Amino acid sequence: MSHIAITVSAPSALKDILVAQLADAGYEGFEETADTLVAYIPATQFEENILLGILGSHGLDYTKETIAQANWNAVWESNFQPVLVDNFCGIRAGFHESLQGQVLHEIIITPKMSFGTGHHATTYSVIRLMENINIKGKKVFDFGTGTGILAILADQLGAAQADAIDNDSWAVDNAIENVVANGARNVRIWRADNLEAIADGTYDILLANINRNILLANMAHMKRIMKSDGLLILSGILQEDETVIVTAAEGQNLRLERKASRDNWLAISFLAV
Repeated sequence: MSHIAITVSAPSALKDILVAQLADAGYEGFEETADTLVAYIPATQFEENILLGILGSHGLDYTKETIAQANWNAVWESNFQPVLVDNFCGIRAGFHESLQGQVLHEIIITPKMSFGTGHHATTYSVIRLMENINIKGKKVFDFGTGTGILAILADQLGAAQADAIDNDSWAVDNAIENVVANGARNVRIWRADNLEAIADGTYDILLANINRNILLANMAHMKRIMKSDGLLILSGILQEDETVIVTAAEGQNLRLERKASRDNWLAISFLAV
């Protein structure tokens, strides 16, 4: 499957807003430099009118490149650098030197076209919140798993079971590869578009690093599949969207517990009450 890479010259103040808007439009991966934002979308999902509407509202233009599936490894290998979340967790590719001795937990990720390498502030902040959670022996669900990174970390933290879904078959295949590469024995990955088939009260901890619209649309379902004293961690939230997310969570009897921020993004944990 080919992907379209669009490159936008944008000021730093706009990049977080653009990422959120493009993610809502189906863009799956992002790279930032000092002056540009590169966003990736499957070629079959690319709609120029939607892109022009988003960029035109900010007075921005773009360049477009088609990337064949076979060429993706060369693209990400040239840009992918290890990520350290303090001394808690390190994320690297298979061709990097081991981070053991520098961090408590090391995760090997081959991201391909999937979101979730720890580089983006959303994933980074979820990992920071996970550092302070007792996951040992718990059942964990990762909604919108991308590369599988959060489910893999949950496994390393002692989860009895870590289930994960994504609506993109490419991401599911990639996540399964990463699960195998990390020897994560208690992780199950499958493709699903929603949470409707998940039984009530199944999980102790639910992780959802997606975007505002999907979080809001699924808030009731996320609460439903959690145990009565469960913990919910949400990310993919711009700081200006904090109020609407917290209000929606409180409407489902979820109490704000803790926040982590990076750049203009938030990850927020809630306790079921």
